[in-house]
Amino acid sequence: MAEPSRVIHIRNVGHEISETDLLQVVQPFGAVAKLVMLRTKNQALVQMEDLSASISAIQYYTTIQPSVRGRNVYLQYSSHQELTTDQSSHGRNPDQDEPNRILLVTVHHMLYPMTVEVLHQVFSPYGFVEKIVTFQKTAGFQALIQFQSRQSAIQAAGALHGRNIYDGCCQLDIQYSNLSELQVHYNNDRSRDFTNPSLPTEQRPRSSQLGYNDPSLFGFQQPGAAYGQAAVIAAAFGGTLPPGVTGTNDRCTLIVSNLNSDKIDADKLFNLFSIYGNIVRIKVLRNKPDHALVQMADGLQAELAIHYLKGAMLLGQKLEVNFSKYPSITPAPDAHDYSTSNLNRFNSNVAKNYRHCCAPTKIIHISALSPEISEDAILEHLGEHGTIVKSKLFEASGKTQALVQFESEEEATEALVCKHASKLEGSTIRISFSQMQNI
Repeated sequence: MAEPSRVIHIRNVGHEISETDLLQVVQPFGAVAKLVMLRTKNQALVQMEDLSASISAIQYYTTIQPSVRGRNVYLQYSSHQELTTDQSSHGRNPDQDEPNRILLVTVHHMLYPMTVEVLHQVFSPYGFVEKIVTFQKTAGFQALIQFQSRQSAIQAAGALHGRNIYDGCCQLDIQYSNLSELQVHYNNDRSRDFTNPSLPTEQRPRSSQLGYNDPSLFGFQQPGAAYGQAAVIAAAFGGTLPPGVTGTNDRCTLIVSNLNSDKIDADKLFNLFSIYGNIVRIKVLRNKPDHALVQMADGLQAELAIHYLKGAMLLGQKLEVNFSKYPSITPAPDAHDYSTSNLNRFNSNVAKNYRHCCAPTKIIHISALSPEISEDAILEHLGEHGTIVKSKLFEASGKTQALVQFESEEEATEALVCKHASKLEGSTIRISFSQMQNI
């Protein structure tokens, strides 16, 4: 074996493999100083900040075969002890740009909406962020982030360039700006002066996010996100998780008790619990028909379900929702499997669905309606579940939607669990709770 070196030589680097992919292979062992891609040779050179990181990586990958995008790559010490500055293509090397306290940030593979709050959460651990301005360019979503000190900006660029904000998406491409001072005129979701909180908001209409909420747009998956799913949800809730929701729980299965055993079934429970996350399986217990197990896709979604549904009224009974002692529901004929159901709400529009999480309300929102639907047809479809106080049929983003207000939360909940995913004039309708106070 060659003499240990801070520079690692990586072979069999196909054209589908990016710099960020390679960073994910070596960054767990230490900071990366420089990276150069040798595209014509299907190779790359990575210089670690210190020799011990390089040795740890090589030792680890002598026992584990690393694979990137389905291709095996091979690591060994390079004959180079150091890469020169002009060899490096890794943008976080401060020698490439003149360091400045203002960073130009481009967000690639943007699956979730970007706001000032999200960016502040990501960059503020490296120093006081004075100002943020966001904008849309042909390169995609961009932001200018002004730190109080140049050193803070250097640290942020070094730590975050090439990283993902969320797991598998929202990759940060960071350069130093040549501006000396940002001009911020409004404090809103697109710009913020943290040194001057008295600026007007001048609220503008929210953008449609240009379709970025659809995960099917990206076949891009990689580990090493700067923030995980908890940050997605925290951003959706305005920067803070709901009280009691930690984001660190790993228990996914819930025990739901005090159910109305004469009226409840797995599909009705699915319609309710799927508001808070994707459902894997549901099992109504045969020996205790007023009890059911509900397995959510992850522990954070399970926490949300407990937070919002504990004590809710469903079909005349007050729900009790807690974590189960069972880690999962074993597949069985009496366990309904929803893991591949296209009715799971969090298969797409993830951030929007988290944003709409709330406790049961009197008002339900109905979407996926037939364009020719009448308000009377909707009221007739839902009227059996309670007294309807108000209703409104409207069009938004070219799609027919409706709001229906019941006399009580319990009646609205019954309508949701019984009629979500039901057929109405040829369309499979979708129902969720609305956070509006009135129609």
